[in-house]
Amino acid sequence: MATADGVFVFDADSHWCEPPDLFTSRAPAAVKDRVPRVEDVDGQLMWVFDGHPVGRFSAGGVVARDGSKESADIALNHWTFDQIHEGSYDPKVRMTVMDECGIDAQIIYPSTIGLGGQDLGMVDDEALCRLATEIYNDAQAEIQAESNNRLLPLPLMPAWNIDTCIAEVKRVAALGSRGVNMTSDPQDLGAPDLADRAWDPFWEACTELEMPVHFHIGASVTAMSFYGKYSWPSHSPNTRLALGGTLLFIGNARVVSNLIVSGIFDRHPDLKMVSVESGCGWIPFILEALDYEMRENAPDEFAAMKKMPSEYFKTNLYATFWFENNHDKLADLVEAVGEDKIMFETDFPHPTCLYPNPLGSVEGKLAKLSPEARRKILGENARKLYRV
Repeated sequence: MATADGVFVFDADSHWCEPPDLFTSRAPAAVKDRVPRVEDVDGQLMWVFDGHPVGRFSAGGVVARDGSKESADIALNHWTFDQIHEGSYDPKVRMTVMDECGIDAQIIYPSTIGLGGQDLGMVDDEALCRLATEIYNDAQAEIQAESNNRLLPLPLMPAWNIDTCIAEVKRVAALGSRGVNMTSDPQDLGAPDLADRAWDPFWEACTELEMPVHFHIGASVTAMSFYGKYSWPSHSPNTRLALGGTLLFIGNARVVSNLIVSGIFDRHPDLKMVSVESGCGWIPFILEALDYEMRENAPDEFAAMKKMPSEYFKTNLYATFWFENNHDKLADLVEAVGEDKIMFETDFPHPTCLYPNPLGSVEGKLAKLSPEARRKILGENARKLYRV
């Protein structure tokens, strides 16, 4: 399938809304009461992991059963799971939605277990955390296989332990996965931060296996803690949500900047990473600022880098595009970021998603790009990265 003009469309960011029995339905009987499950905790539905509340459970999206979209405040705070669109959790229905929207293939992330899977590392029993991660990853691998690689849910990494991450990336690669979903702050879970050279064997494994590493916005305990503090308390709930969403995008500027100056890409020049659901508009300024700030304030570290900080984006990093930019400025933005480094996304079924007409919503914005740039952004960049 492709658009009427033959363009292959690859959605580089969508989400599952995890059903409440995702883990309990697959867990061995001996630990069924310890793996993540949904329970009422003081009147609030929560994911409870080994007796500990680790995150809020909700419908997780804003697209209703009938295809209508509800406000984020109502959908995320008041809907029950049976009100969400079946395509939010049913792979067969999801592919029907993709057909309706003109989408050929799709990358999929979680919703309420942590956008980087960070909530699965928040109890002390590492073996149990690893089992929960494997349950999730095995379920996603089955979905990918059954969809004939139209649906590509990214596996989660057990980021609390580097050796376990190495073992898991090898295991999921053997299952057919095309990349990994990583928390941006493994130090929240007791591991070294990602700039520590202790992670080098993991980066080496990802490079050798052609497994790009993905950092979704809000993909750590640290990121979500900041999310709750971005807005001023006197704003309305809807305004606080809008401010949180806006600044969560920019939060990935922190992740990208840290990655670039860490030396990771000098040591692993073929490693690929993706900043997910963070947009592109901030990238030229942040890269320019990073060049200036490193030269001014860290001259020795700057001199040790093999490239200008800004140059690493075009060799090692990707970003995703959906609602931005206005018609007149998009061409300039694409030129600044690189037409080979931008991928299209819909964010279905989350509050900012382009549903029900994702291609129509960006048609005018893409019209001023060259046909080649349009093909790359809508699908060819992702098809190459994910070997589809």
